[in-house]
Amino acid sequence: MPHENILGLVQITNPHDIAPELRQELIDCWIAVTNTGGAAGFPFPPVGEDNVAPVADKLLGRLNPQRSRLLIAKTDGILAGWVILNRDPNRLVGHWGTVHRLQTHPNWRGRGIGVALAHKLRKIARDELGLEQLHLAARGGEGLEKFYGRLGWREIGRWPEALRLAPDDTRDEVLMVLTPL
Repeated sequence: MPHENILGLVQITNPHDIAPELRQELIDCWIAVTNTGGAAGFPFPPVGEDNVAPVADKLLGRLNPQRSRLLIAKTDGILAGWVILNRDPNRLVGHWGTVHRLQTHPNWRGRGIGVALAHKLRKIARDELGLEQLHLAARGGEGLEKFYGRLGWREIGRWPEALRLAPDDTRDEVLMVLTPL
């Protein structure tokens, strides 16, 4: 009988719950995603731990049960992907959240990890945080609009030529919304 990988999704809301091993796995995943061309916040690969660790520490340090959640996907105990959900504490915009850094480790791509993370994040946003909509910004030209579109997201605008990856490679930043949750 073939071995099936069991996917486990775990939500973390407190920076003190990030074990050193998990912190390192998150950093290693981010490095691998970036260095294989993933649009995960570091547009100029290659990157190493000295680039990623300080940004990861800042991101993880902001975890808060009311405002910021980390959702990780593990398969057979190995980190396969992760995503961050933030909510602004300002009442004016407190009804929506922002999705950051959805990524799947290159070794686990094509197995539904990103889809599972996105579906679970939607449920957390709606059921636990009481959010009404989610926002994200994606790098144009990577096929991300189609990925998110299949999950119910719709494009609401673009910042034309906002992202200069190289002198001959300027991309739009695509603004997307998921509503209702």
